[in-house]
Amino acid sequence: MIHIDWKKLHSFVLASAFALTASVVLVPVSQAMAQVRTLPDFTDLVEQVGPSVVNIRTLEKVTPSDGSGGVDEQMLEFFRRFGLPIPNMPNVPKNPHQTPPKNHPPIPEDSQPRGVGSGFILSADGLIMTNAHVVDGADEVLVTLTDKREFKAKIIGADKRSDIALVKIEAVGLPAVKVGDVGRLKVGEWVMAIGSPFGLDNTVTAGIVSAKQRDTGDYLPFIQTDVAINPGNSGGPLINMRGEVVGVNSQIYSRSGGSMGISFAIPMDEAFRVSEQLRVLGRVSRGRIGVQIDQVTKEVAESIGLGKAQGALVRGVETGSPAEKAGVEAGDIIIKFEGKVVEKSSDLPRMVGSTKPGTRSSLTVFRRGSQKELTVTIAEIEADKVPAKAVEKVEKPKASSAGQALGLAVAELTDAQKKELKVKGGVKVEAATDAAARAGIREGDVIVAVANVAITNIKEFESALAKLDKNKAVSVLLRRGEWAQYAVIRPAR
Repeated sequence: MIHIDWKKLHSFVLASAFALTASVVLVPVSQAMAQVRTLPDFTDLVEQVGPSVVNIRTLEKVTPSDGSGGVDEQMLEFFRRFGLPIPNMPNVPKNPHQTPPKNHPPIPEDSQPRGVGSGFILSADGLIMTNAHVVDGADEVLVTLTDKREFKAKIIGADKRSDIALVKIEAVGLPAVKVGDVGRLKVGEWVMAIGSPFGLDNTVTAGIVSAKQRDTGDYLPFIQTDVAINPGNSGGPLINMRGEVVGVNSQIYSRSGGSMGISFAIPMDEAFRVSEQLRVLGRVSRGRIGVQIDQVTKEVAESIGLGKAQGALVRGVETGSPAEKAGVEAGDIIIKFEGKVVEKSSDLPRMVGSTKPGTRSSLTVFRRGSQKELTVTIAEIEADKVPAKAVEKVEKPKASSAGQALGLAVAELTDAQKKELKVKGGVKVEAATDAAARAGIREGDVIVAVANVAITNIKEFESALAKLDKNKAVSVLLRRGEWAQYAVIRPAR
């Protein structure tokens, strides 16, 4: 039988409890408070930047027409009952209960509302930045300040590629914004937007920077945020906690048309560069070299010895373009421009586009296993050209069985085909099956290189295949019409 000394046990428990309490109390209060983070207060920022943000309304002239433009009486009654403006129907009697928005003057009888957006004051003499899509197609632009003054604005210039526009009002002593350094902006940093979502003037929303350099396929990389941005916010400023404008709110990702927590802003350094050209020239001058490009996949990069998936794959070179004159060939991979690494294909148009036309710039290209340095004279960007249609085949020479192990049957190119494709040589694919078909090669493609070795005829094609390790993947550079691309053929397992 075990005997317990209850007095000793009681004393031990009390001592242990006291020691535990003492250890908790001894944690420094300052250390605990240092871990507490408070939410930011935006009130000072709103007072500071708010007066620089404007509401922009656009009008378009009404073209006289007969009747109601094809809208039946039931639909007209719907608009009247809910006090909505009747669209595109100048001869339909106006709703007597419908009044112009508060603080906005009546709309001229020969005009109708076209859209609502936002903008912000760049200079005290009335230069205002907004989105190009806000003023696109407008016959009249009206700018309303926070003090309720309204001005007719003149469009100085608009650039659809960057979605930046510059308008001017006749006023002085206006509160201009401060432009911030986008390079200092960090992911996770608090930012604020002011604009006119759904026409509601001077609406403030806030959030954090979700990502930088977000590539959406447009001409510029975007700042992604979770700030609530809705229709009408377009053209308004994205503001950091120092009260500086770091972006121009431009796009949202949405399935409903409203905010879903993903919005995009044009970086202010890019927007300001565009606005300066619009102010001076009324348009934006961009550089071009005349190549059609595609991304470089990891698989292709490894198979041709490039290693890292980077650069821009040249799929085609325009005839007479700066790139052709510099010696750029279809199948080249441009890995550097002016000494700067081209990380992904979308970087190249931005680098070249920001270069002044007439500048002699250096290109580093990866071609069949080695790097080459080229010099190109930048031209000014022009409308995209439509690729010429392929010329019909004139003759069909007998196909060779070379490459059967890879699922390829090829034939010699005729002189006419070489001239049409602007190639010195190669072999034409007559059939692609098995491994070749799985790699995406198809009949009509022209193979111009195998494993970084240039091919001009079937004899060279057979020789190149004979040197390959049949158990390893092989890279093939091919032409498809006017375009070049890589394919990686993997042997069957």
